Parts: sequence; structure tokens; C-alpha cells
Amino acid sequence: MKKTADLVPLDQSGAGLSSLRQGIDHGGLRASELLEACFDNIARFDDPANQVYTSVFHRTARAEAEAIDLLHKGGVPLGDLAGLPIALKVLFDVKGEVTHSGSKWWTERAHEDALIVSRLRRAGAVITGHTNMTEFAYSGVGLNPHYGTPANPLAPGRLSGGSSSGAASAVASGMAAAAIGTDTGGSVRIPAAFCGLVGFKPTQQRIPREGLFALSDSLDSIGPIARSVDCCDRIDAVLSGEHRLLHRPADLRGRRFAVPRNYMMDEVSPEIADAFDRSLRRLQEAGAQVAEVSVPVLDTLPELMEGGGFTAAESYHMHREWLQQHGDDYDPRVRVRIERGASLRAADYLELLRCRAVRKKQADEWLADFDGLLAPTVPIVPPKLHELDADDDYARLNLLILRNPTVANLLDLCAITLPNHSPGELPSGLTLMGRVGADSAVLGTARAMEQVLNR
Repeated sequence: MKKTADLVPLDQSGAGLSSLRQGIDHGGLRASELLEACFDNIARFDDPANQVYTSVFHRTARAEAEAIDLLHKGGVPLGDLAGLPIALKVLFDVKGEVTHSGSKWWTERAHEDALIVSRLRRAGAVITGHTNMTEFAYSGVGLNPHYGTPANPLAPGRLSGGSSSGAASAVASGMAAAAIGTDTGGSVRIPAAFCGLVGFKPTQQRIPREGLFALSDSLDSIGPIARSVDCCDRIDAVLSGEHRLLHRPADLRGRRFAVPRNYMMDEVSPEIADAFDRSLRRLQEAGAQVAEVSVPVLDTLPELMEGGGFTAAESYHMHREWLQQHGDDYDPRVRVRIERGASLRAADYLELLRCRAVRKKQADEWLADFDGLLAPTVPIVPPKLHELDADDDYARLNLLILRNPTVANLLDLCAITLPNHSPGELPSGLTLMGRVGADSAVLGTARAMEQVLNR
């Protein structure tokens, strides 16, 4: 894929969903025009050896876009996402398509749309296709030996992040206006941070997971990757089925935020530390109160990941028979992690459930004294691809990349990442985490933070 400067999408390609939607409403932009701009970018810049899309829905997407144009011409009221090109990670069922979840052997075609796909379509979204991902969503780096590794448009030669690698790459390169991913340990927020985008992980139970090729039933969440908080807010309203108004920016004056001294600030690279400190200063200048504190519950989280934790146990339960039939077709780095779950006994799993319930309660009670927790989304800049050639380096970097975002999944917090790098810097993200169910507060606060960070 070429660098961002070489891309030539429609003038509106860098715009948010709200402005694109207004363009369609006011007649200055047709849905079919916007879709063809995305298709043009896919044709020009998607590398067949390192695919962003594993399948492009040319026929159905064009039919959806043309239908929106006809409805608009006839004066029919349109849905909240009408005409907006949105990509799907290839673990969401789309009727008639193969939900292979990044594998090379899965051939079964879906019989029905996933529930969130049905909701997107009812809102008028134009589904552009299935995007590439880490096989079975089991890593935070985004490598895939079967379909290649999607390029990072903001940082060529570096990781785009995983597991929703293609989703973020598609949005950052103008191949879609937004994308839907899953987040088991940061798989929405990591690629969003690495590609200079916004990614939102909701409280898990708010978004239904029917029609999702699961990795971990305990941890999987569904969320958007887009260019702004407004975009994510608009999509979240549709995915959740809440049919609500968009959130207004919160007043940051007097808001109290915690920055953990422990765990999440370990091994932070100098570039990330500089961007994070700069972000905190801007928030304080806007009236926010920032307190560096120890967060005791964070130091207990490694106990929830021993032996691979929930992800290994629950993925092995799903894959154990497939591994016997197709084990040689798996990415070896994914297979070895899934097979760790074979050694977890029923008693171990039940103890994990008990411990997690305790830690979730502790975290919720601790966060009650703050308006959110702030930290670097990922403690390092996107690594260069060759830095993961050796298995030991892959394992070390994968764990480091996953460490901070996994906090929200283990404790069932809602969380959002905002780009906080300056021009000329490698992309980085600022994370805001809120209490379970505090999604509205997090989205409103993130809107205000975004305005401050973009000054």
C-alpha cells in the first residue's frame, strides 16, 4: 500500500460521518459517489499480498448505495447511517459470505446477518466488505500468514495493530468511512491508536454478539473504529439499538481523572510518554484535575491471565475439535496460544470466574471517586514489522501491546482511545476508561477531550 499522501479519495473522505451524512441529506453528495470513492481506493491501494479487505461486497454495496440515492430522491426519511460506507471485520456473519475469521480453511457461508449487521443495514449503512484480521482474533499485533498483514497508512513499514488490523487500515486509507471490530483485549483500540483513529470499547453487554465468531465469551466486545468521537458515538447508538441522541461534550472543568502510577505506566517508550504528558497538560489547562495514584486492583490482574486465562480456556473449548481436523492449517503462533487452554482444569476456570467478579467489583468501587482513568492506549509506538520475526520477540511485544487495553476487558470497563500524537510523530493514543455502564459519560467526556487535544 502507498503512503497516505498518495491517496486520492473524494474530498469528503477525511470528513466525519455527520458531515458526510449532511452532504447526502442536502443533495451535494450521493451515496453511490461516496461508495465508488472507497472502491477506487481499494482497487488502487489494497495490496493483494497484504490484504486490507479479504472480500469486497461490490454487488450488494452498490445496491445499498443506489437504494439510498433513490430513497433520498423520493423524499423518504433516511436512517442515521444512510449512505455511509462501513467495513466489517471478517468475524461478523453476512448472509451468503464466508465468516472465516482470518483462517484459510473455513468455507461455510453464513445463513443470516449478525444482529449488528442487521442493525447497520436498517440504519442505511452501506456494507463495503469483510476486512482482514489476526486469525481467530488471537493477538494484538495484526499479523496474518494467510492473507498478509494490512499496512499502516500513517506509519509505513510498521504494524497496523490487531486483531482488527484491516478495519483500522481501511478507515485510515479511505477505503471505508468507518469500520466495526471486536475488542477482547484491545483489538479495537490498539489498531485505532496505531493508525491515528478513535476506537470505542463499550461495556460488553450493551452490544449483542449474535452472529459473531467468538474468541472469548467472557471478554469479547463489539465497537467502532472511525475518525472522531462523533463518528463512534453515532455508530454506537445504532449497534446498541438505543436510538438515542448523540452526546454533547462534557465540561472538563473540575472533572477528576486518575493516572495510575503502577502497571499501566511500566515500560512506556519516550515517544509515548511525551505525547501522554502533553495530553495531560492540555487537559489540565482546560480545567481538568489529574491525580497520579496507585491503583491496587491493577497489580492483581496477572492472576486473571495465568495459563492464558479466559481467552485460552474459552477459545480452546471452541476450537478443540477443529484443531484435530485442521490443526496444520492454523497460524502456528495462534494455535500454540489456543492450545494453552487445554491445561486449564474446570476448577481453574471456575476460580478465574470468581476472581474476576471480585476484581470487577473492586475496580468499580475504586473508580467511583473519579470521572475516569487515563493512560497511554499502548505503551509503545507501532513496532516495525521485522521486529516480530522471531517468536520470542513476537510474544514479548504482543503481551506489551495488549497489557494496557486488556485492563478494560478484564474489569468490564468501557474505554475509548483518542489520537494524541502531533504532526510528524508516530501515531499514539490516549485512553479514557470509565466504570461499567458509564458509556454515556465516557463518550461525552471524550468529545470534550478530543476538542482539547486537537487545538
